[in-house]
Amino acid sequence: MQIPSYDDVLVAEQRIRPHIHRTPVLTSSYMNSLSRAELFFKCENFQKAGAFKVRGACNAVFGLDEHTAARGVATHSSGNHALSLSYAAGRRGIPVTVVMPRTAPEVKKAAVHGYGGVIVECEPSTSSREATLAEIVAESGADVVHPYNDPRVIAGQATCSRELVEKLGELDAVVAPIGGGGMISGTCLTLASIAPQTKIYAAEPANADDACRSFKAGHIIADDAPQTVADGLKVPLKELTWHFVSNHVEDVLLASEQEIVDAMYLTWQRMKIVIEPSSAVPLAVILKNSDIFAGQRVGIIITGGNVDLKKLP
Repeated sequence: MQIPSYDDVLVAEQRIRPHIHRTPVLTSSYMNSLSRAELFFKCENFQKAGAFKVRGACNAVFGLDEHTAARGVATHSSGNHALSLSYAAGRRGIPVTVVMPRTAPEVKKAAVHGYGGVIVECEPSTSSREATLAEIVAESGADVVHPYNDPRVIAGQATCSRELVEKLGELDAVVAPIGGGGMISGTCLTLASIAPQTKIYAAEPANADDACRSFKAGHIIADDAPQTVADGLKVPLKELTWHFVSNHVEDVLLASEQEIVDAMYLTWQRMKIVIEPSSAVPLAVILKNSDIFAGQRVGIIITGGNVDLKKLP
């Protein structure tokens, strides 16, 4: 298992710079009063392809040698990594195939097609995703860019929290969503290196709480097909992301489905920005656990804004 280093983050930052946005950090006095903390929202919903995952995807795609790149890339994803890898592959002009659950949001499927990606649908479970991807790779020889259990992807995602610290200095805490753990791992990688006093909290849907149970048990517990409105957080931890979670995360905090939806709508209404359900989980857990964060400067990673407006929760 190759664990990425902070030097890999610095290389990634230079590599992906021409292909991504340096996203803004927003604040809200209303959210501050509600949480009793000073909140800083790192808005990856304004990122290229509408999600943070374009960082890791671009680092992987543009780090390939010409011979490997010619065979194309492939992955499995419920949406944001799929469309981000399609975006990155399109920028480099190489083929991309993505395995997506048949239940994935149509808006994310449409974005994959828009960026030139080929979609192969599968059943909505991790095991079905992985088996379908293995068949595609055996036939095509494409380079697998795993949505999170990939050192190149984690190094790319780590550039997000690096930008946050560069802008704001050392924070008391940073809260990010957790599914497979790519963003939280990147956050751990950066903060452990340049802001070691900052506590890192992972935010997870209670309906898909395998990371929380893993954290408490001290080993990976994987759910195959949890049901939650936060469609980007349905996948389990893997060995690489578990390394970061088990070594650097302070706690994994849970939010109910209603709390997630309420936090999403609250953000839409008060901050006038569109975020997807997965992105609302950090705010939901902060409001639920305000005693933990009261009086602190807290960074929140808003991971994406790819919402299916025809199927709002």
